[in-house]
Amino acid sequence: MSIYTYCLMKKISLLLTLITILTAILMSACQSKQKVDLIVYHAVVYTVNPQFDTVNAFAVKDGKFLAVGSDKEILSHYEAKQMIDAKGNAVYPGFNDGHSHFLAYGQALVRWANLVGTRSFDAVLKILKNHQQEYPEKWILGRGWDQNDWDVQNYPTNEKLDSLFPGHPVVLTRIDGHAVLASSSALRLAGITAATKIDGGEVVLKNGKPTGVLIDNAADSMRALIPEMNKSAKIKALELAQRNCFATGLTSVTDAGLPKDDILLIDSLQHQGVLKIRVYAMMDPTQDDFDYFFPKGPLHTGRLTVSAVKLYIDGALGSRGALLLKPYSDMPGHYGLRLHPLPYYDSICRKAYAAGFQVNTHAIGDSGNRIMLKIYARFLKGKNDRRWRIEHAQVLSPEDFHYFGDFNIIPSIQSTHCTSDMYWAEERLGPKRVKTAYAYKQLLEQNGWEVNGTDFPIEDISPVKTFYAAVSRKDLNGRPTGGFQIENAISRKNALRSITIWPAKGSFDEKIKGSIKPGKLADFVMLDRDIMRCPESEIPDAKVLLTVVQGGKVFENIE
Repeated sequence: MSIYTYCLMKKISLLLTLITILTAILMSACQSKQKVDLIVYHAVVYTVNPQFDTVNAFAVKDGKFLAVGSDKEILSHYEAKQMIDAKGNAVYPGFNDGHSHFLAYGQALVRWANLVGTRSFDAVLKILKNHQQEYPEKWILGRGWDQNDWDVQNYPTNEKLDSLFPGHPVVLTRIDGHAVLASSSALRLAGITAATKIDGGEVVLKNGKPTGVLIDNAADSMRALIPEMNKSAKIKALELAQRNCFATGLTSVTDAGLPKDDILLIDSLQHQGVLKIRVYAMMDPTQDDFDYFFPKGPLHTGRLTVSAVKLYIDGALGSRGALLLKPYSDMPGHYGLRLHPLPYYDSICRKAYAAGFQVNTHAIGDSGNRIMLKIYARFLKGKNDRRWRIEHAQVLSPEDFHYFGDFNIIPSIQSTHCTSDMYWAEERLGPKRVKTAYAYKQLLEQNGWEVNGTDFPIEDISPVKTFYAAVSRKDLNGRPTGGFQIENAISRKNALRSITIWPAKGSFDEKIKGSIKPGKLADFVMLDRDIMRCPESEIPDAKVLLTVVQGGKVFENIE
């Protein structure tokens, strides 16, 4: 054998050895891909982590995010039977409504005539007639009217209700939930007359007679007479509410005030798999609720969180029940309503503090806010991580913003309240006082974070519209040009945080949800456009393509 032939054979042998090694390495690499349940790739993924990183792909296993990264990183290390090509669409953490009324929204779908958007009382009556024909019940119920949207902006009276529905108790709840219009039959059942006095409430009179309009605690006394829905109807209501929430990208919601039995019903349905949506339930301030929940301490099941008591200090601005430091600009001498004596709030705050629970108080007017901020301050005593919240924080005196920062009190805002109220808010408050109303950026600066929500069914359920209102301060028609008090708009990054990670933090759940991060629950939503980058005017048009809870599809609209 020649030296040439020998050298050639050695080279061939070496080459074959290298090929064998490379083949083995490649086969090993293929075999070493970790099997996961789901891979999403070719996306623009907003992780909403502390650095606000964006990536292209992630892997999900056992209902949790396992890894995030580039398409190459994820596809080279993981394989899954379920692969979702996002086709360049934007993906966000599951949206979280930080203040809503989940069960009430569902009940309205099942039981109540929808009066939202009506432009006159005659339009209300037309809807009621149609509703009664379709659902013939003794009690006729409706929700959503707002006299501020009518040409004649005075409260309606019940004469036409009595004429159209003789003998029927009719109760129509105003859009804010803090006033009702009741028929004479309903008033008689409640024992309400012109002489009736209700602490923290008002019976509106005209010519010495009740008009049927009841405000705040008076409205509550009327609603307390409405027959309770049975269990099967409540389950239907909750399922309908969940379906609609998933269609808007919501994977977590808040129910801002529920009795123990309704909370336990939600818990049981979550355990059965009937409800997959996550719920932060604030308990009603009743002894029954306290006796059940306080000894156990805050509850965090992953699906259900019960860590807060819900209080009300005042009513709503639209029905002039919000408690103001100075009289309403459009009703001299009227300051609004405080719903309970001051010792009531002090007592419940003391109990909640001792049990380790949050206190979340509805406060709209500047006086209502000041009262609760000072009460909170007495218990919190300085910097803390109790995360007590002011729900709405709608009208504030300039002197009171510092309480939020000094005592780590969390503002829970609803940015669509601003764009709904902006047409008439100055009439109620005057040009000076309105400047520190709906001051969402100024509130954000106190602690560096705030919770955002819709307060549905008072506002539209869509978190995308919440996002749009927060950044634009405009209605869906793009008005006003330049935005309402645009100095209090918040950035798109902070608006996204306010409907994802910050509501999770607002319920002490930020370690398990609110961002796309390994180890967290795999809740996410895909939209047909990137609300972080698209023109501002296009944000409300964003459509939900996919909603996923714990790695499982709960809504899909992909052609």
